[in-house]
Amino acid sequence: MESRVGRRIRAFRKLKNLTQQELADRIHLSVAVVGAIERGVREPSSQILQAIGRALGVGEEELLGGGPEDPCDLQPGRRV
Repeated sequence: MESRVGRRIRAFRKLKNLTQQELADRIHLSVAVVGAIERGVREPSSQILQAIGRALGVGEEELLGGGPEDPCDLQPGRRV
């Protein structure tokens, strides 16, 4: 079950041309945890969400869906 937050994290990660492994390395977590968050299997804590936001150069609000842009809309025709 994919979550909105996970979908947005995946979209921002792909916009930055990062693999799950590269993001995991930047936030000092395993690639399995990043994948679980993106798939909605695991909800990120506030601390992890902040680290992901810093690594991707976006605010926590944008990751949660409150920002002005939906990263899924920035990649027309591309499944994220």
